[in-house]
Amino acid sequence: MATETLAPVVLAQRLDRIQEPQTIKMARLGRELRAQGVPLIDLSLGEPDFRTPDYICHAATRAMAEGRTKYPPVAGIPELRQAICEKLRRDNGLHYSPEETIVSTGAKQSLANTILCLINPGDEVIIPTPFWVTYAALVSLAEGKPVYVKAPVSQHFKITPEQLEAAITPKTKMFIYSAPCNPTGAVYSKAELAALAEVFERHPQVVIVSDEIYEYINYGTEGHQSIAQFEALRERTVVVNGFSKGFAMTGWRLGYMAAPKAIVQACEKLQSQFTSGANIIAQYAGVEALTQPLTATHEMTAAFRERRDFVIGSLQQIPDLKVPMPEGAFYAFPDVSAYFGAVTPDGTRIQTDEDISMYLLNKAYLNTVYGSAFGDGNCIRMSYATSMENLQEAMKRITDAFAQLRRS
Repeated sequence: MATETLAPVVLAQRLDRIQEPQTIKMARLGRELRAQGVPLIDLSLGEPDFRTPDYICHAATRAMAEGRTKYPPVAGIPELRQAICEKLRRDNGLHYSPEETIVSTGAKQSLANTILCLINPGDEVIIPTPFWVTYAALVSLAEGKPVYVKAPVSQHFKITPEQLEAAITPKTKMFIYSAPCNPTGAVYSKAELAALAEVFERHPQVVIVSDEIYEYINYGTEGHQSIAQFEALRERTVVVNGFSKGFAMTGWRLGYMAAPKAIVQACEKLQSQFTSGANIIAQYAGVEALTQPLTATHEMTAAFRERRDFVIGSLQQIPDLKVPMPEGAFYAFPDVSAYFGAVTPDGTRIQTDEDISMYLLNKAYLNTVYGSAFGDGNCIRMSYATSMENLQEAMKRITDAFAQLRRS
């Protein structure tokens, strides 16, 4: 009997518009080296090395013991939506009703919901660079057009009102940014946000998406500032946040957004066909996280500050690196372009940021992420969300690795 030949599976064309995030790629390469017995230090992923605080875990245990394991409402349990409103009022001076919030499976889903609900084919979305890798991928998935506005190290990685004004066109539908920023740690002050808000007021068609996932990891004296505080922008601002960074809850996959009711209702409709409600046990843990004192969160931030000071101080000792001091998050984003054209000990010429990252991976056994993944090909990203012991060894290795590069 003849064997029937099956036609190959043809994948959807939309997959051609996205690629594996370089952060995930570098983490995978690191795991492969570690599996070979290489003493790798991984500075590639933005994941706190702390345990989720016990009081949050205990809340999840109580929820299970009480039988709270049924399907939750798509938009989130009432207790968590109310806790989100109280948190926004307490920490940010923002006033939202529970109906203006929605809980999702991580902040990334909140971003995806927002973009897929608002962006039509051909709509332009302004993204200041450097930016988190997922922003552009989601815009492309929605068949929108990312419009990049470069904010170089000389501007402390922040765009100016003049740059924003020049980027807006009749096709502009959305502006999306993070502050504190991944990958740079840049933080916009209230005055800087007010200057951007003046521009947005002249362009009422633009929806502002403010990714505030690193809110609590802020080292400045002014504290976190949300662009949603400007009343003229409230009805077209989407505030996205979550629990992964400030509460060390990465694996719980819990995020949320606050936005005008019409946008929330649209996101709820979309989410109902994707994941429905977020994990209900995680949601009860989230209630505890938002309603209890932030002592553990502040302790983590203090540790990140100590690590930041050590890492940035060490990198600033390497000749010709441009290393700005991050004001938030837990990343260093040094400009390494002074070493383009240098030659490695084995005779390979360094041409790009990716070459630098691969050199550090294979020579120093340090896993970083090249900056072009975030829209800036002059830099590389290093996470200092790991132990001080690891960071001390990492800084020794990176210092030695750069010292071995021959420059003409």
